[in-house]
Amino acid sequence: MTLEEFSGVEEKQVESTERMQVAGKALEELLSSAQRQHCLTVGVYESAKVMNVDPDSVVLCLLATDEEDEGDIALQIHFTLIQAFCCDNDINIVRLNDIQRLTEIVGSAADNEEPRDMHCILVTNPNQDSWKDPALEKLGVFCEESRCTNQWVPNISFPER
Repeated sequence: MTLEEFSGVEEKQVESTERMQVAGKALEELLSSAQRQHCLTVGVYESAKVMNVDPDSVVLCLLATDEEDEGDIALQIHFTLIQAFCCDNDINIVRLNDIQRLTEIVGSAADNEEPRDMHCILVTNPNQDSWKDPALEKLGVFCEESRCTNQWVPNISFPER
């Protein structure tokens, strides 16, 4: 590898890291905004119901795991089916490996309720013109750029606090 090739690789890694940070910040902003607008669906089964009834209202699908979930075969099967559905319906989809931080942003269940299933979250837009969010546009661009590099389900990390 020549010095020029090495320098090019290093620049691409920095660019990729910056893109990831921008996408992570945009995701954080989008989740907060969507929650205020009541445009979030939380949970694998709840998300499947929404996608079955009104897939056109879904603008982003977030699949989240932690290290302990990596061996959960049933969850991985659900993710595979959800990913296939999203690809068939042109729904942007991203992966996240930080359920704890996601719970902080979206909120956990009330004291008298069961804990919420944070493995799948949908951002919906019931009316195409009702809700425009710059963070959603940034994530859309990030997903499109990722698909151009054959990364169909990109991983995103939240920015460090």
